[in-house]
Amino acid sequence: MEDEARLLLVEDDRRLAAMLEQVLQGEGYTVDVALDGQRGLHLGLTRSYSVIVLDRGLPGIEGLDLLGRLRSKGVVAPALVLSALANPADRVAGLDAGAEDYLSKPFDLDELAARLRTLRRRAHGPAPSVLPVPGGTFEVESRRVVRADSEERGLSEREAALLGLLARRPRQVFSRSDILFQVFPDVSDEGVVDTYVYYLRRKLGKSAVTTVRGAGYRLGEL
Repeated sequence: MEDEARLLLVEDDRRLAAMLEQVLQGEGYTVDVALDGQRGLHLGLTRSYSVIVLDRGLPGIEGLDLLGRLRSKGVVAPALVLSALANPADRVAGLDAGAEDYLSKPFDLDELAARLRTLRRRAHGPAPSVLPVPGGTFEVESRRVVRADSEERGLSEREAALLGLLARRPRQVFSRSDILFQVFPDVSDEGVVDTYVYYLRRKLGKSAVTTVRGAGYRLGEL
């Protein structure tokens, strides 16, 4: 399984959530558990996930409402709905709300794991070699930003990793802890994130990275 396999599990049944957390950790995921829709929304908007698993009958915010809110805010992580509501109309409602898959309870753990692997393979696909960024394009392999006036700016490996993370999900807000987890896994001080945001702004302009007060950073407006 690829690195950075982080999973958000939103399930209000504490016993089931604890069991799934243990099983999914065994599959190689770093699992964040939310026991209600409000917590699920907060985590989904402030951290980046490889995949999301959520129930429908959640306290606080109903599961499909939660998924719709995440999608409206630019969260694109593939989602699997895990629900006791299993008739065709329920499945259609889940898929229409933005889920990529729907598995009814009771379920087989091996099937759940296989479906999650499939979702992750589909989501990764071939990585783009050129990404749009404010004022130009980012050439991933060469770690260069080519500005609209054809001026080029070379980036360090860590600067390029940070810009790539933001540029691949330009509408998503990444918390400092999430950026640290994905770009600087060997560092424990979140201050390094602010330092590298400063480096990017110094090279590419202040508008390259937007600060979202109280939440973190996202790519600047394209």
